[in-house]
Amino acid sequence: MPSKVVLITGSAGFIGFHLSQKLLAQHYHVVGLDNLNDYYDVSLKESRLEVLKKHTHFTFVKGNLHDRACIEKIFSDFKFDYVVNLAAQAGLRYSIQNPHAYIESNVQGFLNILEGCRYHQPAHLVYASSSSVYGANKQMPFSVHQSVDHPISLYAATKKSNELMAHAYSVLYKIPTTGLRFFNVYGPYGRPDMALFIFTKSILEGKPIDVFNHGKMRRDFTYVDDIVEGMSRLIPRIAEGNTQWDAFQPDPATSFAPYRLYNIGNTKPVELMYYIEILEQKLGKKAFKNLMPMQDGEVTETYSNVDDLMNDVGFKPSTPIQVGIGKFVDWYLDYYRVKN
Repeated sequence: MPSKVVLITGSAGFIGFHLSQKLLAQHYHVVGLDNLNDYYDVSLKESRLEVLKKHTHFTFVKGNLHDRACIEKIFSDFKFDYVVNLAAQAGLRYSIQNPHAYIESNVQGFLNILEGCRYHQPAHLVYASSSSVYGANKQMPFSVHQSVDHPISLYAATKKSNELMAHAYSVLYKIPTTGLRFFNVYGPYGRPDMALFIFTKSILEGKPIDVFNHGKMRRDFTYVDDIVEGMSRLIPRIAEGNTQWDAFQPDPATSFAPYRLYNIGNTKPVELMYYIEILEQKLGKKAFKNLMPMQDGEVTETYSNVDDLMNDVGFKPSTPIQVGIGKFVDWYLDYYRVKN
């Protein structure tokens, strides 16, 4: 029988799906919450759910993070040992077109989760932040001990807001909270609005791909299995206050309260053009590249420092880009029944 019950919001999403599978294999009882919105192909979300529903110890609840009554009910109906908040309005570029969706889901929705934790006291709240919070910072590699006060997109601002809100609740209500800054996650069942998915589809269809900043970008692409391995180790590691924390030289990654931040990234930035070359090799087809200027809200490079992750849970992502892209391509060709 499962010994721990965990709430995963966004369980039909890309990372939520993979994390749910991981925790189910570790004998957790997973309660998944998702609204199955149409930001991208709902059938892909339903396919993920079909896989999860085959597990005896998976319970699905359809609902919105920003629906206060829904969140209050799910916390009342279940006694959660852990809460993992992965539900959010995703997409950096979409935040320019539809900013209100980000405040509703990422800020109001996260407040509802914090209030649920306040009144029902799970042992640990773990939540998704993003590498986008580093914003205008140019100091590489990005460290959780650096200041991140200059976001360059509303999406990044909402994720930074989550970190600040979590800290306030850790101080006020002693809720242990851990924020995870993910770096360019990719892999099977990935989101159709992400570069790897878009590139694969277009190359197979013989259509040009838009390559921003004329390809002069580097990304710390991180395979999804590495992301969930790091998360599965951090969930039972309850955040604690840092007894050495200095209010005169405050460390952004820790606190006197039970609050922690971690990067989860591959620590090996990859040139975008090389990324495309690997994809071309795996597909056996060349890409027609439409070289474009830099988009608003984008950064030229991401590069993670994961020393804290390694020191605290003995793990750092290591899946080579060639392996990760190969696994994605194999999944894509099988899932969409593409004869390549």
